[in-house]
Amino acid sequence: MPRYLTDQDIADFRAELCKVATERFARFGYEGVTMRQLAEALGCSPKTPYRYFKDKADILATVRAQAFAKFSDALEKARAGASDPADRGRLTGEAYLAFALKNPHAYRIMFEIDAPVDEKHPELGPAAERAARYITRGAEEMAASGVIEADSKLFGWSMWAALHGIVMLHQSGMLAHGPDYKSLSYFLGLTMLKGAGAKFGPGGVVQGGKGKKK
Repeated sequence: MPRYLTDQDIADFRAELCKVATERFARFGYEGVTMRQLAEALGCSPKTPYRYFKDKADILATVRAQAFAKFSDALEKARAGASDPADRGRLTGEAYLAFALKNPHAYRIMFEIDAPVDEKHPELGPAAERAARYITRGAEEMAASGVIEADSKLFGWSMWAALHGIVMLHQSGMLAHGPDYKSLSYFLGLTMLKGAGAKFGPGGVVQGGKGKKK
């Protein structure tokens, strides 16, 4: 007689499948992973994963949505304790790098998998959008408070591109031939803030503005 699966059994299997899928997609890409391989890694029948997910695309969308959600949670937690816009921006950047380096597989499936973030999976689009908002919102807050005088959208996306570049260099091992990632991120952040018109006080502390520039 077949064993009855409880809600916890189902949740546990889905979680284990997502864990294995995240690692496999990160290592081999979407095309390099099959449902049969995932089943073999889990020690189950090739048909078993289909009881929990529609297909491979559904699994990828699910694990990407989960990764974006965890990423956003980390950024939110980091900036929650700061009231100064410049401090929130710095803490967000630090949390970004910390998450990427601690969770390389999750980071890869978020930003390196060649698969669109569309409306086919109801959780993926909102999760990705939430992450993007946390990354770029700091620039909007700094512009609104007068800390920077640059276009906030361009500044925010430029900072994102810089952080992503640091992660890629670190993950590829190239920073072994250059500065450590913390020194590089500090220098890039400082240079971009200066270029955006930020003013610095004693000890290199960014000085807050008095409201949005007219």
